[in-house]
Amino acid sequence: MKLSKYIDHTLLKQDATKDGFIKLCKEAIEYDFKTVCVNPSRIELCKELLNGTDVQVCTVIGFPLGANSCACKVFETLDAIKLGADEIDMVINIGALKDQDYDYIVDEIKQIKKACNDTVLKVIIETCLLTDEEIAKACELCLLANADFVKTSTGFSTSGANIEVVKIMKATVKDNCLIKAAGGVRSNADLLNMIKCGANRIGTSSGCALIDDKEATVENY
Repeated sequence: MKLSKYIDHTLLKQDATKDGFIKLCKEAIEYDFKTVCVNPSRIELCKELLNGTDVQVCTVIGFPLGANSCACKVFETLDAIKLGADEIDMVINIGALKDQDYDYIVDEIKQIKKACNDTVLKVIIETCLLTDEEIAKACELCLLANADFVKTSTGFSTSGANIEVVKIMKATVKDNCLIKAAGGVRSNADLLNMIKCGANRIGTSSGCALIDDKEATVENY
């Protein structure tokens, strides 16, 4: 697979304007990225800009805190798919995980997976807020709920992905689930190392620099 197809080219900043999304989509087409990852209000614009290409649109649900009610997340998911989203990145309820309310986590993911139907579902577990044991447990719950991907980070918390976290995730899910690493990938070497350790997708706002083999100075997400 082309290296560029590992990348979800991302723009989730609160103050991002239409011009920013036009630039994002032009870059995604030029570099042949897998998706652009945007907030739900920008799905339709990006679908229009990417029409006729194989670059897809990914969006985020319950973002960035994951503290919305399950019903709210399900509604967001259905609405996003109606607007044209090809992939869904949802944030779990981190507090519920830390409360060890595992049934809640599994049920929430299952409900959103049902709403997704055939749409790819990635589950963000926000690894920077978890212990190694909690990371492994969250991955196990994603497997139980039949998620397509488990994803490291929103990029809006204390830090993003790192090699050790991806290794824990891979050791837990093995080949039963895919892995998306987001945040912390700032060079072509970082990108290749993440993939080598088990990442199947990379979420970054610095995809062009990564592919150009230049040092990426823009913070992921």
